[in-house]
Amino acid sequence: MHKPHVDRPASAPRIRRRDFIRLAGPFTLLLAAGPAFAFKLFDIIDPEQKNKDLRRTRQVLDGVTGMAQSIEGIDYQSEFTIGETLALEGFQRYGQPVKDQRLQRYVNLLGNAAARNSLRPDIPYYFVVVDSPLYNAFACPGGIIFLSSSLVKGMGDEAELACVLAHEVGHVAHKHALQSIQRAKFFEGAAKVGTVGMKGEQGQKYREMVGDLQTVLFDKGLDRNMEFEADRSGMDFAYRTGYDPAGLIRVLEMLARQQATATHKGSWFSTHPPLSERISRCKAAMADYPDAGEMATAKTRFLSYRDPS
Repeated sequence: MHKPHVDRPASAPRIRRRDFIRLAGPFTLLLAAGPAFAFKLFDIIDPEQKNKDLRRTRQVLDGVTGMAQSIEGIDYQSEFTIGETLALEGFQRYGQPVKDQRLQRYVNLLGNAAARNSLRPDIPYYFVVVDSPLYNAFACPGGIIFLSSSLVKGMGDEAELACVLAHEVGHVAHKHALQSIQRAKFFEGAAKVGTVGMKGEQGQKYREMVGDLQTVLFDKGLDRNMEFEADRSGMDFAYRTGYDPAGLIRVLEMLARQQATATHKGSWFSTHPPLSERISRCKAAMADYPDAGEMATAKTRFLSYRDPS
């Protein structure tokens, strides 16, 4: 059967095969803005997919897109289920919630205020202060966020607390924990934890994935660029909520003073980038907040919760 002739658009460039393959690396950057555009261009260049090299390149780019969708495709309930599993381990490692319900309500009110001004304001967030001598805070997928009692006691005002809570909200907003293990076998075709029987091979994949996340959150720490991104997002979210974004700098400087004598294993000192670099970056970011001095610090109110009479 005679196939109809398909005219090439007059404006379409003639791209030699070797030139296109050479451009395939930077071409993947287009996927972030629009994967559909990238594959539409494939269809223009090789509509019948006869070219072996172009098919291979298409498969590579398709894999990149699929890997991103393996994280984005997880629904919130599944993300929260993963977070709950990690939270149970968090209590085992770092202690139980402090028994000061007034402080817990205060931290949750403040944390949720910052979360409403985040990149993911439409999910619930849960904040808990645990009784621990370590200086630490971490965020589980789905919005479960831990702070140690020692970290809270080391702070001096409400803006500092707001910035730390907003930093952890930033990790949830950017899905940093899930991104850090996006190559885990569990994410191969698994978009809904709730629909998986969690037995057999899939159950084993889930346990391995959770184990990898525990290692990342509690032992190795997230990628340094993720921490820098959370610092910047935390300053933004706190500022939008009405707090002085320099509160984060003050917390980091407090941690720097404590670093020599504090326990490092399992704390911010072992799971975060060097404090000096973070302080330097945050100070440079203050140029974007020219009215920061007018923002709230609420020191008296914070101390009333930190040191109740």
